[in-house]
Amino acid sequence: MSADATLKDVIGQQTHRGPLAWLVSRQIFWILIAVILAVVFMSLSTSTFATPNNLFNVTRNFAFVGIVALGMTAVIITGGIDLSVGATVLISAMVTTLIMHAGLPLALALPAAMGASLLVGLVNGLLIAVAGMPAFVVTLGMMSVARSIGMVLSNNALIYEFGPDQAMLFAIGGGSVSLFGLPIPNPLIIMIVLALITGFALRWTRWGRHLYAIGGNENAAILTGVPVKAMKVSVYMFAAFCAGVTGFLMTGWLGSVTTGLGTGLELTVIAATVIGGANLAGGSGTALGAVVGAILIEIIRNSLTLLGISTFWQGTFVGAFIIIAVGFDRLRNRETGE
Repeated sequence: MSADATLKDVIGQQTHRGPLAWLVSRQIFWILIAVILAVVFMSLSTSTFATPNNLFNVTRNFAFVGIVALGMTAVIITGGIDLSVGATVLISAMVTTLIMHAGLPLALALPAAMGASLLVGLVNGLLIAVAGMPAFVVTLGMMSVARSIGMVLSNNALIYEFGPDQAMLFAIGGGSVSLFGLPIPNPLIIMIVLALITGFALRWTRWGRHLYAIGGNENAAILTGVPVKAMKVSVYMFAAFCAGVTGFLMTGWLGSVTTGLGTGLELTVIAATVIGGANLAGGSGTALGAVVGAILIEIIRNSLTLLGISTFWQGTFVGAFIIIAVGFDRLRNRETGE
């Protein structure tokens, strides 16, 4: 039986439960409920949460996490992990900064930043898929290597001058478009576009079906003809691409780049994917789940600030949500026999 046929059988079994029963059994359903309740609670308990200014900041901030989480979701679906995405954000931002600081155009800086990011993903993918090294070890090492290279490139200096195309860069990363009189951050628009493309690719293309097959049972995927090595290389390059996009956008938003950019981002991104329903053992995860997880994490962070609670508690809340999400998934699998 082919991997495509196996996935279709699984989908068929899920839909036979009935739409409502299937929906309630999904982790993402309960996370969406949590997001809605958090928004309602904060809107009623504070006078600042639902203001256009704060909502603009919230949507822009979760967009950065959401974009990287899309790539991380693809990696986790295959049963892998990428701890180097935060450092890849720095590499992308630093390449953008150095090229534009030298007076060269944005049209050259953007492809160069994407190329540098994809190179990080390619090296990760080859070492993991071809050399057979553990993903945790490879990406942990790459996190250190990439961040070190970022420091070398900038000489650990703050860079805030971006040449003749500076205004264009700032407009892309920090600008917005108006929709019904409300400002919509450009990073949010880009995240939505990438999420739609990723969601379509995961659900309706052979690439996506192969990723789920690898995460479900890699040995079976090999026997059914899935090009496992090529697929693994592609997901690490996709994760690096998403991180590269985020690094470019964050450069335009912040207006400066330091070597601390992206530090700790990988943990936030992994949390978003797990909260959104991805299984660290592989075989499950969606683009929508990655976005919803990113939204919940940013709402928690923003809520703590508005309620006057120390942001040091953010890790406690996020960690608790991860444990609850994983526990719910284990309970669901035990009840359904999956």
